[in-house]
Amino acid sequence: MIKSTSKKFVLSTLAVMVSSSLWAADTDTDTDTVETKKDAIGLERIVVTGVARGTRVMDSSVSVSSVSPEDLAISSPRSSAEAFRIIPGMKVESTGGEGNANIAVRGLPVASGGAKFLQIQEDGLPILQFGDIAFGNADIFLRIDSTTQTIESIRGGSASTAASNAPGGIINVISKTGTSDAGSISSTVGLDYDTLRTDFEYGASINDSMRFHIGGFVRTGDGPRDPGYTANKGGQIKANLTKEFDSGYVRLYVKHLNDKSIGYLPMPMYSDGSSIPGFDAQSDTVHSANILSTLRLDANGNISRGDMRDGMNPIVNSVGLEASFDLGDDWLVENRFRISDVSGNFMSLMPAEVGNSSSIASSIGGAGSTLIYANGAKAGQAFDSDLAMRVHSFDVTMNDFGSIVNDMKLTKTFDDSNVTFGFYTATQNINMTWMWNSYLMEVQGDNAALLDVVGADGTEYSDNGLYAYGVPYWGNCCQRNYDSDYTIKAPYIAASSKFGDLSLDGSVRYDSGDASGYYAGNVQSQVDMNRDGVISQPELSVSSIDNANPQLVNYDWGYLSYSLGANYQVSEDLAAFGRISHGGRANADRLLFGKVNPDGSVSDEDSVDEVDQYEVGVKYRYDNMSVFATAFYSETEEQNFEATSQIFFDRKYEAKGIELEGAYYVGDFDFRGNVTWTDAEIVKDALNPSVIGNTPRRQADFIYSLMGRYNFDKGSVGVNLIGTTDSYAQDNNDLSFDGYTQVNAFASYQLTDVLSVALNVNNLFDTVGITEAEEGSVPDNNIIRARTINGRTTSATVKYEF
Repeated sequence: MIKSTSKKFVLSTLAVMVSSSLWAADTDTDTDTVETKKDAIGLERIVVTGVARGTRVMDSSVSVSSVSPEDLAISSPRSSAEAFRIIPGMKVESTGGEGNANIAVRGLPVASGGAKFLQIQEDGLPILQFGDIAFGNADIFLRIDSTTQTIESIRGGSASTAASNAPGGIINVISKTGTSDAGSISSTVGLDYDTLRTDFEYGASINDSMRFHIGGFVRTGDGPRDPGYTANKGGQIKANLTKEFDSGYVRLYVKHLNDKSIGYLPMPMYSDGSSIPGFDAQSDTVHSANILSTLRLDANGNISRGDMRDGMNPIVNSVGLEASFDLGDDWLVENRFRISDVSGNFMSLMPAEVGNSSSIASSIGGAGSTLIYANGAKAGQAFDSDLAMRVHSFDVTMNDFGSIVNDMKLTKTFDDSNVTFGFYTATQNINMTWMWNSYLMEVQGDNAALLDVVGADGTEYSDNGLYAYGVPYWGNCCQRNYDSDYTIKAPYIAASSKFGDLSLDGSVRYDSGDASGYYAGNVQSQVDMNRDGVISQPELSVSSIDNANPQLVNYDWGYLSYSLGANYQVSEDLAAFGRISHGGRANADRLLFGKVNPDGSVSDEDSVDEVDQYEVGVKYRYDNMSVFATAFYSETEEQNFEATSQIFFDRKYEAKGIELEGAYYVGDFDFRGNVTWTDAEIVKDALNPSVIGNTPRRQADFIYSLMGRYNFDKGSVGVNLIGTTDSYAQDNNDLSFDGYTQVNAFASYQLTDVLSVALNVNNLFDTVGITEAEEGSVPDNNIIRARTINGRTTSATVKYEF
């Protein structure tokens, strides 16, 4: 078990933040006004995310934050999810690559993967209706580029009635809309890793009432870890057109995304985070140029090939429409609509076992079996290591994740009060095929070779490293196909009033929905996969989709959400608020293959998970300091299923904590950051009572993001610290991981008024930080399968603004 000193670091940092406010002085500079410094965390800005009507933060009973492009530059993200690490209350495990991140909010659990209780939006509408679709996490379909104006987030119960399936919070990526005639083009190159990316954007007025914005990116490269092939390749283009009228506006959005990026799954390392000889946990990956394709049977039983270089490959074409009009007599109507055509692939390699090579060979070919190199420089030679890997190809085709979404609301204002009536409708398709195979590989980080099994009698039990069409080591669980449609309807009402210094708000939402479709598991049969006329050992039992026995999906759900909040403006610079909320989250594809009855129905307790939340907080400004603090408590029910462990969950959790966000200016320096303390516990488990009373897996006591920047005439330099204290690998609370602090650095310099250069370093000190592991206890060989933050990566950017 690994111990941590990170708690001491966080507590001492908090002490510094508090003590610094005692000597804060008015240090106005030529470039910043005192008022700007007093509002460093945006207490005067208007909240547009998760509220029925735009409200000043200081008047709101909502915990809300925003992230600017300047903040992103300092935090040095290498993926969209890494951009969320600096949002208060968010524990972001972004070690999966460009997508496939796990995101927890204020102690709400991540029992399987994704962001179950959080909704990720683009321009006010969800990317997907469910944030934890297996192999279809919402962040896979999101790319943050130079078209991003800001990232706004709300945490806590107010999100329960603001969106469907989002009781924990909302992250909204807001696009630029051409409000100024300006543009930019920038190129980023990796200095110590292979990447080349170009971002571009331009917005301008067409005439007095019309404006547009267009932009995107294109990139290529191997990524932070060298897989032996070009792993990241593709791009995005987004555009919007706004037409303004005397009483409102209409805005049209379009987006095209087709980007291939490598997906990292748990990798072999020692339980203390150190590297196995020949495999660097910080910079290596299981991927290899020696395994670029996989042969499989598709959903219709046809032989096809999957390309490992597809990685996580989202293909998105969407069109959206946004309109807002003043109808007169204090009535306002707003409507957002989007239709999205979404498909793609998820291709990656998962070590199912890392162990003694002789034992693995014997488990496949019987006693006396040996291993030989199947390819690579030593092809045909006897395998010369005691360590080998059993690897499963996570080969998933996302056939159709398309959706249609519409959110319409009508608001009536009465003096200092307003009432909003809204109706939200959505359809979400989840049509995907799992086609997994089994391979043997050497434990090697530099283009590992595949291994073949040869029996004692000379029988070959594998074909070029593939020993099974399917995953018999996991009971051939994972040849699957499902095609289900989910519809959501949600009327809601929100009201708010201001009585002098007191603001009150309340909202109610009723979500109802239904699921229809089918799913099918696997069947075993003999198939000549390579069409050579000979049935090899792996071809004796091939996994395929059991299309003859599809299972019905036919269930519905409904749940009521409510939220009540109050905010009291004590003075111009001090406000206090409180909120009580109840929300829910409908379950989708993770109920299949275990929670759906033969007639397609699902029990009420399985179809919806409910969350109760309570929060109180203060917002305070003094001279050059501002602070936003929230205390929270939540009770969460959860039904879930994890693909890698094949385990269902039926639990109840409790979590309490404090979320602190602050900023402070002194001279040419500015400091900002957030710290969240969480005490979470499993209080009920219907399937595994032994974990009751334990801390949920991967839940740290403290998470934090601290940022400092020095500004000078022609540029700035900054440092961002992102960290966590120790946490348990699994719910049995046996194996724990040390906390870590990841230091990111940024420097920029203005060569001319329109040309700048920047240096960006992610994980400056090459820190080892484990975010998750498959094992809950240290195995006999001390080797676990885990995901870690990437090692140090450095990039340089040249940007031209016009």
